[in-house]
Amino acid sequence: MLSEIDDGPWPPCPAPFNLARHVLERSAARFPDRMALQIVSPKGAERWSYARLMAAVRGCGTGFLARGLRPGDRVLLRLGNEVAFPVAFLGAVAAGLVPVPTSAALTVAEVTRMAAVVAPALVVAGDGVALPDPLPCPVVTAAEALGWEGLAPCDWDMGDPERLAYAVFTSGTSGRAQAVGHAHRAIWARGMMHRGWEGFGEGDRVLHAGAFNWTYTLGTGLMDPWTVGAVAMVPAAGVEASALPLLLKRFDVTVFAAAPGVYRQMLRGAMPALPKLRHGLSAGEAMGAEVRAAWEAATGRAVHEALGMTEVSTYISGAPDRPQVAGTAGWVQAGRRVAVLGEDGLPVPRGAVGVLAVHRSDPGLMLGYLGDEAGTAARYRGEWFVTGDLAEMTAEGAVIYRGRADDLMNAGGFRVSPLEVEGVMAACAGIVDCAVAEVEVKAGVRVIGCFYVSDNPIPEADLQAHAGGILARWKQPRLWCRVDALPRSANNKLNRRALQGLLPKG
Repeated sequence: MLSEIDDGPWPPCPAPFNLARHVLERSAARFPDRMALQIVSPKGAERWSYARLMAAVRGCGTGFLARGLRPGDRVLLRLGNEVAFPVAFLGAVAAGLVPVPTSAALTVAEVTRMAAVVAPALVVAGDGVALPDPLPCPVVTAAEALGWEGLAPCDWDMGDPERLAYAVFTSGTSGRAQAVGHAHRAIWARGMMHRGWEGFGEGDRVLHAGAFNWTYTLGTGLMDPWTVGAVAMVPAAGVEASALPLLLKRFDVTVFAAAPGVYRQMLRGAMPALPKLRHGLSAGEAMGAEVRAAWEAATGRAVHEALGMTEVSTYISGAPDRPQVAGTAGWVQAGRRVAVLGEDGLPVPRGAVGVLAVHRSDPGLMLGYLGDEAGTAARYRGEWFVTGDLAEMTAEGAVIYRGRADDLMNAGGFRVSPLEVEGVMAACAGIVDCAVAEVEVKAGVRVIGCFYVSDNPIPEADLQAHAGGILARWKQPRLWCRVDALPRSANNKLNRRALQGLLPKG
């Protein structure tokens, strides 16, 4: 049996179509007075009803058009976790513009390079956020964008679901930022995740602990809850992971979503009883078995993991009605066509390791990298979009994640997944957090290094004994490096490439 699953096509996206209308119109009509968005902190919450959010979004669309923008123009968003972010994002989409969300933590140099890629006609900026230098276009403040709430609502820009709706930057396998362009149909495709992973319903109160610009937060934390009529909640700027458990309890959260690192940080303290919580969601990187077990022991609730990427969002996951099998990343979501490919670009037998690929007909797949036709073409092998994730498919169709193809380490001719070694070392007494990578210790000499965070120094002999008791010799780290913190993004995603720079000098 080959490693390919074709569950049949997802129903076609209606046409004409507008992403923002799909997200808000039905819920705002049914629940105008229900809270749509709450930005929460230990001090309380900022609350926006569906009716107000709808007025702000369509008024913002009118404001953009009044500034002379025309459908297809790009709007660079330089905003943090504030209400202006979703208002400007959906307001731009409603009016036929193309928002480009970016992290508020970017430096001037980083955002300048991004602006050169997307050529924005307007920037919407929050207070104190770095801007491109020189500025390529006018700037609207967050306060001004929110002030357009009182304007007459813009008409929905209806059109071909295949047209460009928004773009999101990703680092890409090359290490340079690429602008991933998504069509309006991308939101329609997210219906496959509602049941295949998230399990949202209109009565849910969803808290996502991520930055708005991250597609995981933007989709799972905001747009998906609004599409089904749920309440979307996000922590206010500055809220630490240690405060999240009490926020889950105080605000009666029913579904919690975060990256594995956030779960890990939350579990360092005591977890209160969470009677309203139904389950957790995890994405961004693989969740270690020890973190999953600790969460389920502390809360009595399952956490459902998903595997995805900016170019296609999540496509493999566990779900409330179909939990993942231990040791796997989950199941191919209904409506998807996914395969594990060999070097010849064809599906491999089940049980063999290959590269995960999504069929080019998937409605959630990107249109391409803006301004990079060659980079876009390089991601395809015939009819398949190649993700770069290594995996194998079990006889039952569950997918076992084997790490990134470009993360694999070479130990004496054997390929080793850093995730396997990290899973072992994370269970070592005294280790709070850890990451593993192949590093160069001198010219031409590369070894497996383990970088770990601990409250107190751990004797190297203890680390070696722990690894030696579980891992074959060629999988064991040869270098141990205690660090104050691992390099992670604003969304708590591990930057494995930065580990080399943590080695002691000399």
